[in-house]
Amino acid sequence: MSRPVHSPEPSSPDEKLSALAEFAAGAGHEINNPVATISGYVQQLLPGERDPDRVQALVTIGAQALRIRDMIGDLMLFARPPIPAPVRLDLQLVASEVVGRFQDEARTRQCRLILTPGGPLPVRADPAHIRTLFSALLRNGIEAAAGGGQVVLEGSQFMHEGRPSARFVWTDTGPGLKPQELEHLFDPFFSGRQAGRGLGFGLAKAWRIATLHDAELRVASPAGHGAVFSLIWPLDS
Repeated sequence: MSRPVHSPEPSSPDEKLSALAEFAAGAGHEINNPVATISGYVQQLLPGERDPDRVQALVTIGAQALRIRDMIGDLMLFARPPIPAPVRLDLQLVASEVVGRFQDEARTRQCRLILTPGGPLPVRADPAHIRTLFSALLRNGIEAAAGGGQVVLEGSQFMHEGRPSARFVWTDTGPGLKPQELEHLFDPFFSGRQAGRGLGFGLAKAWRIATLHDAELRVASPAGHGAVFSLIWPLDS
């Protein structure tokens, strides 16, 4: 008489992240060495190459090799990020700095960036982490609204679950998001390409950074038009 086969218990989020970290560590070791070799040969060949087509081919090879390296690094950051070292900073100032850095890219892609003036939003956050989060969300908005759209950033204070909090909102005029995309948009490797959201770990990294700081990152797509990302962060009073 055969024994009944039981389905394994689903893994917890922590177990999944631990498995992802182990995979990333092994993949990084196995992949980074050949990637470094490819990149090294490209750097050796480029200075002596005179044919424009060959130069372009080498540049493309080098760029794609670096992209592979960065994907492995992003995977490691998502699965096993460094412990945050929070300090007191102002989200409004962080937003102003990041918007300034992206203005050239936005103009190139015909996207308008609008930062609504607002009062100080003092929080405690790791400076490198928070800049990565703001950059990922802004880049996502530019990709979605490229070709004549806009991204509006606006910060404010409000009470969240009985606690004074900061709310920072990114609103873009890109294509709307379908229910499946809304459900999985913060998952690593999920592609929102059909909605103009690109590929990669940007949104997954942003969500991970928020959770590491006991903050929340939410996304909505009102009536399927554009996307609204809301970051809710406890104020440092």
